[in-house]
Amino acid sequence: MARQFRLPAAAGLGPATFYADLAAPHGRRHVRVCTATACFAVQGGRHLPAIQDALGVMADDDRDPDPDASLQTVRCLGYCYAGPACLDGETPCVGSSVADQVAGRVPPNAPPIPAADATGDPIVLAGIVAGNAPWQTWAETVGRRTPELVQSEVAASGLRGRGGAGFPVAAKWAAADRSPDTVVIANGDEGDPGSYADRLLMENDPARVLEGLALACFACGARHGLVLVRSEYPRALARMRQAVVQARVEGHLGRGVHGSDVDLEVEVVAGAGSYVAGEETALIAGLEGGRGCARARPPYPTNRGLWDAPTVVNNVETLAAVPWIVDRGGETYARRGTSGETGTKLVCLSERFARPGCYEVELGVPVRWIVTELGGGLREGAELGVLQIGGPLGGFLSEEDLDVPLAEVGLAGYGAALGHAGLVAIDQRLEPLEVLRHVWAFAAAESCGACSPCRVGSQRGLELARTGDPPGDAYARMMRVMSEASLCAFGRRLPQAVRSLARAYGDRLRGWGG
Repeated sequence: MARQFRLPAAAGLGPATFYADLAAPHGRRHVRVCTATACFAVQGGRHLPAIQDALGVMADDDRDPDPDASLQTVRCLGYCYAGPACLDGETPCVGSSVADQVAGRVPPNAPPIPAADATGDPIVLAGIVAGNAPWQTWAETVGRRTPELVQSEVAASGLRGRGGAGFPVAAKWAAADRSPDTVVIANGDEGDPGSYADRLLMENDPARVLEGLALACFACGARHGLVLVRSEYPRALARMRQAVVQARVEGHLGRGVHGSDVDLEVEVVAGAGSYVAGEETALIAGLEGGRGCARARPPYPTNRGLWDAPTVVNNVETLAAVPWIVDRGGETYARRGTSGETGTKLVCLSERFARPGCYEVELGVPVRWIVTELGGGLREGAELGVLQIGGPLGGFLSEEDLDVPLAEVGLAGYGAALGHAGLVAIDQRLEPLEVLRHVWAFAAAESCGACSPCRVGSQRGLELARTGDPPGDAYARMMRVMSEASLCAFGRRLPQAVRSLARAYGDRLRGWGG
């Protein structure tokens, strides 16, 4: 590719060796198996060797790849509620019989995502659980509302980004300064293990996601929108593309939308397998054809983003709330949740719960209520070891910590973060050191390598965890350097997540908090 476009070889070699989908050898039959936290917690990772035996190949083996079959480990396929899981080509195989499904001894199984509203008036799940039709707010907006009005309603709502960073949405829109060159990106690169809310929305209510994107484009003065869907979600990718075609047919997109002077085109793009590439600057680098590495800021994407154009990146769940806010009013939305953190949040419960699924809850409800009332506690009467919240960069809570409210401020007191709000229960069967090794293994595999503190620190952390020897002062210094000097939130947050794990396990992981 580099030669064809008269570029240096590194311009092709860099992306080709960075993204898992491009770097992994592919046989005629290619299977991607999930080794992320929720699937790991089901059987302690024993599903991987079972699938290796079923296929007769080793995972991630590029020494002498088998032309007939290949096996690649990935870190989340969005089946956290029913794992362990794998994708055989694009066919999901899910559940305790996953190895038998791969071997052909039983048919493939992929249960739908259980979804429910726990607020009495769903916002993000309005279409999925309440049957509210999409595009009505958009049609009324382009005919009767102004961009300033849409932005003011979102500002009044207090809506913050639901992808993990929690930045005020209206402030990000305003930073683009309504430049006609602005691009708005719906970030569907939901990589946090334990979360499948974006997959639910993109598969079951893609038109609502597009409507939220259209409203964001309208408020920002943008004529071009993008939807990035991770490659691990092939059905979501197909559903989003179908929804764009349907939206054009119905007149919601294109030139002179619904007889107005609004022009809007939307494109759906597939990712190529990278956790860090979900970070907004890394995402933009990937869309430009480069390695998905985080970039130093400033300049911020809202000033200079995709191809140097002002770029607004909003998470899929964030955008799905916008039609309700514009229709019902920002002040109505702001009465939900807490005064400091308004609105609702989709919370995903993993397979270890008695009632796993995706629930819409108001921010500020106790985590214990989610665990016991919505989730029904752990299945088969298992005893909780620790609860991971917000993905690998979120943190861990002990059973005694569960009375904390589901809000950024409350969780921060325990060294945790809200993130995507996926809840992964890890029961007492797993040894604390196993869980610690799992966290460091995720970090070592997914660090983009752009900065030394994260690149070297994640590998060194894994090496030390594998030995199991008590860590010393060098480990504590390494953790401090990672948290202070890493380029992006991945490296900066990781030590906090490890410290929260050590705190939650107490004496069973003494010293590993650094």
